[in-house]
Amino acid sequence: MLPPSLESAITHLTKLPTIGRRSAERLAFYLMRSPKQQVEELAAALVRMRENLRRCSRCHNITEEDPCPICRDDRRDTKVICVVEEALDAIAIESAGHFRGRYHILGGCLSPLKGVTASDLNFDSLHKRIESESVEELILAMNPSVDGEATAVYMSQRFRPRGVRITRIALGLPMGGTLEHADGQTLHRALEGRRDVE
Repeated sequence: MLPPSLESAITHLTKLPTIGRRSAERLAFYLMRSPKQQVEELAAALVRMRENLRRCSRCHNITEEDPCPICRDDRRDTKVICVVEEALDAIAIESAGHFRGRYHILGGCLSPLKGVTASDLNFDSLHKRIESESVEELILAMNPSVDGEATAVYMSQRFRPRGVRITRIALGLPMGGTLEHADGQTLHRALEGRRDVE
């Protein structure tokens, strides 16, 4: 039987994505053996992150300042918006270093089976941006999944009638894969090979 404080730490660690009981135990024992200062710095960093991070009011990316640095950057192309599911996807594309437009984070994908509808995602704020920023092209960078495809079709039907060019990144990514795990070269080729959505 584990001491209550250790069991509590393990229980909380298992609530993190992809962390099962065995991984949580290894992490808890690692932290238990670590210098107290290291553990305190980690705890303080997590609290600071939670207190300081918010969503950008324009693109919904994570930021400490509103609007975020990308939305404030006058050197970025305001006519082109890359639409992604989550902030991690924008981070992955940004780290590839080739895209010079702006982003819009939907907050997920349409998924009728999971009960996620258009009203649950950031489509209305995207519509406002298209109007106010005179956007000419939306690059749809959804993950290659059934839900990603459904979201891309929905966006094409919703925004193409407004005169916006709708493109899709090339499928250099494996079906079922995620943007956050793709390397920079794959993301660069995917962006370069984007095509109009039919």
